[in-house]
Amino acid sequence: MPAPIFWFNDPDKPGFKARILAPIAALYAAATARRVAKEGYKATVPVICIGNINVGGTGKTPTAIALAQRLISMGYAPHIVSRGYGGSLEGPLQVNEREHTADQVGDEPLLLSAFTPTWIAKDRAAGVKAAEAAGAEVILLDDGFQNPTVAKDVNIVVVDARRGFGNRRVMPAGPLREPVEKGLKRADVVLSIGEELAPLGALPVPLVRGRLEPLKTGMTWTNMRVLAFAGIGNPEKFFATLRDLGCDIIRAEALEDHQPLTDSLLTRLELEGKTRVAQLVTTEKDAVRLPASFRPKVLTVPVRLEVDDWSPIDAALAKVGITPR
Repeated sequence: MPAPIFWFNDPDKPGFKARILAPIAALYAAATARRVAKEGYKATVPVICIGNINVGGTGKTPTAIALAQRLISMGYAPHIVSRGYGGSLEGPLQVNEREHTADQVGDEPLLLSAFTPTWIAKDRAAGVKAAEAAGAEVILLDDGFQNPTVAKDVNIVVVDARRGFGNRRVMPAGPLREPVEKGLKRADVVLSIGEELAPLGALPVPLVRGRLEPLKTGMTWTNMRVLAFAGIGNPEKFFATLRDLGCDIIRAEALEDHQPLTDSLLTRLELEGKTRVAQLVTTEKDAVRLPASFRPKVLTVPVRLEVDDWSPIDAALAKVGITPR
């Protein structure tokens, strides 16, 4: 679901709704500040949190994949710990992509488990302890920047380059979970993903820029008639990727983040695709939520995060003893 337009007003000239909701936003910000001030479980291995200040999707999942692959190339055995949003299982549980479904463990953990050992746990500290016991040398905390139950050694704050921090107001007056200034005091790096760079203001930590690039799979997308659907934080990013690949998008259906792909929804999309002679296309994250019988009917566009300069992230890792082996 698109964010309210008043969230993206000029920070120096907040809209009427943002001003009206300011008292509620102040209460929310105060509650967050009290929560993050608590001390959490200190793991015996480095914990790297990939989080955000904004509400919704900013690119944390591709960041987790890219960072896991970089750590593996450096000689480490990283494990990912996720809340398992949308899954029915509590955990702590190691995700097995062959045995578990998105309904059980959540779509993001199921996707992440294809790259490195991944755990779900509603209790993040319990998940971290389980990963430690299983031999994790580094733990990537997927989300959880505002979760106080685990102490973090490195915090990477991910932001959508086009949206930035919006009107810099805390929800419901804006798109933030906490004030930018307070959040960035706990950060080590800000990672901005996307080509369009919204003004972020003066940052107290290094800014790293990256972009999502489609994997070269040999598929010819040029002029392909597609009916695209996506249930991610910012579906328009996916639709823009398809346009850049040269697809002829007959229609793009933006779903809510993690929206269940019900039989009725899939039947409607399949019928429309056949009627309009268009190929169904979706994201990797949505694809893991498709019923096995429906997956052959849908093409997937895998994307990976390309980072312009890893040196600020490498420097933050080096401070906690993570260097190439």
